Amino acid sequence: MTGPTPLPPTPWNFPHPDQADPNGVVAVGADLEPETLIHAYRNGMFPMPIDDGNMVGWWSPPKRGVLDFTDLRVSRSLRRSCRRYHVTVNTAFDQVIRACASLPRDGGWISPAIIEAYERLYLLGWAHSVETWHDGNLVGGLYGVQINGLFAGESMFQVATDASKVALVALVSGLEHCGAVLLDVQWATDHLATLGVHEITRSEYLERLGIALSCPGSSLAILSGKHSLGKVEQFLNRIR
Repeated sequence: MTGPTPLPPTPWNFPHPDQADPNGVVAVGADLEPETLIHAYRNGMFPMPIDDGNMVGWWSPPKRGVLDFTDLRVSRSLRRSCRRYHVTVNTAFDQVIRACASLPRDGGWISPAIIEAYERLYLLGWAHSVETWHDGNLVGGLYGVQINGLFAGESMFQVATDASKVALVALVSGLEHCGAVLLDVQWATDHLATLGVHEITRSEYLERLGIALSCPGSSLAILSGKHSLGKVEQFLNRIR
């Protein structure tokens, strides 16, 4: 599949992100059906369980973490790691999301319901994974949702040095190749800041989101199989 399956309208009406509380929660409830998730992303929100995972909160933080492609920082040691690992797209989505869910801290919010919901999005062509391999073993990766020129990153993991960073370098390169223009990482952590992630205001994010949604970007799925992510010109140029 090289493009997402069209979805019906969601029956839910979400408030505007400007109505979020100080923590960034816009609404609580609804469901995790594919059409609901994609509607939320199109309107600047993403789901994350609250109340110990018993309820789904829909978030639009006042400060949003984004990575502009030209800001990606690839150190000499990271370039060496990029040459050491093999990267793919949509080869092991189930393994990647479950590895992210097993993280003791930031991965703890990926509940069984979230896993099931994003696996459905993957099967429908909306969610994608980037995998990092070494000697045939999955050692890192990330997953997220792509809508036209937007890629909303959800989580990443690694069990080998730099494996998640390599996945991010490959993702940025693949998005450039596909004509995407916005990489949303939700929150700008200290770790992500070392790679070039910075914060923008909610209003700026929503403005850039509108541009990205109108951008006719190709799906990352075109880079699966023989059209390997590790062979795109943008990735090769970054790791030389």
